[in-house]
Amino acid sequence: MRLLNLVAMIAMLAAPAAAQDLRIGMVTPPPHQWTRSANALAEELATRSEGRMKLAVFPSGQLGSEAQMLQQLQAGALDFAFLTVGELANRNPDFGILVAPYLVDTAEDAARLLEGPTAAALQDRLGALGLKGLGYGMAGMRIVLLSKPLDGTVAGRKIRTVPLTQEMDFWAKAGAAPTPLPLPELFDAYANGQIDGMQLDLEGTWNNRFQDYSAVVLDTRHAIFPMFAVASARKWQTLPPEDRALIEELMTAETAHIRAAYPAIDADYRAKLHEAGAPIVEAGPEVFGTAVQDWYAEWRRKTPLLADLEAEVR
Repeated sequence: MRLLNLVAMIAMLAAPAAAQDLRIGMVTPPPHQWTRSANALAEELATRSEGRMKLAVFPSGQLGSEAQMLQQLQAGALDFAFLTVGELANRNPDFGILVAPYLVDTAEDAARLLEGPTAAALQDRLGALGLKGLGYGMAGMRIVLLSKPLDGTVAGRKIRTVPLTQEMDFWAKAGAAPTPLPLPELFDAYANGQIDGMQLDLEGTWNNRFQDYSAVVLDTRHAIFPMFAVASARKWQTLPPEDRALIEELMTAETAHIRAAYPAIDADYRAKLHEAGAPIVEAGPEVFGTAVQDWYAEWRRKTPLLADLEAEVR
C-alpha cells in the first residue's frame, strides 16, 4: 500500500501542470498597437510556457464595452484586459488625473510619467476595483478632428469623448458638447454627421481615414491617453506562482514596448497625414478658450493627487 501511494505521489509530481486557456479583451481594432501587442504577448506566452498557457485575444470590443469587461474581470469571467482610464476614473476620480490637459509636451514625456511614482501609486489602487495591475501602456497624444472649419475655438461643437468625467468636464468648460461614444461606433457617427468632431490620436485618424471627413485636423497634442494592463484579481489568485511570475514578466515587457513605441508611431502617422495632404495644422491651448486653467482650478481641489503628478513634470 505504501509503495502504491509513493508511486501515485511521484506520478502527480511528474505530471505536467494543467493547461490554461486564457482570454484578454480590448476595444481597439486589429491594426492598433495595443491589439498587436496583445497578439505578440499571446505568442510569447505560448512559447515560454511550451504551449501550456494559451491566450486568446478579443479586439474591437468583442467581449463588450469596457464597463462590461470590467464587470467580467471583477467576477473572474475574463482573465485580462487592456483598459483605458475611463471606467477606472469613473469609479475612483484619482485615476482621471492622468488625462490632465497639457500635462506633458511629448509622447516621450508621457511614457516617463507613466513610469513614475504617482502612476505607480495609482496602479496600487486597482486592487480595490478587483483588479491586478500589470503595467501601463498608452496611445498617441490626443488631437482634435472637426468636420467643419475652426472658427476661433471649439465652442459649440458636438465632440466625441470617452465616458470619463474629467475629459467630459474639460470639453464642457471649452463650450463644446461632449458626447461619449464607443470606439467601434465612431466612424459611422462621424461620417453621418451625428457628431461634429472628436478627440483621438494620429494612429486612429489614419487607420480609419477620419481625415477624409474632416475640414481640419488640429495637432494639439493636448493630453496623454494611458492604458492599464490588468488581470482579474480573482482569477490571478488561482494561477500557480510560476505562471503569475511568467505573465507578469511578459506583460511588463510588452507594456514597456508600447510606451517606447508611441513617439515613433506618432511621428510616422503625422508624416503620413502630411504627405497625403490631410488638413492637419498645429494648434495650442487657445482653441479651448479658458478650459485649461478652469479645469486645473477645479480638479486640483477635487483630486489633490494631481499636484504630485504635476510636480513630476516640472
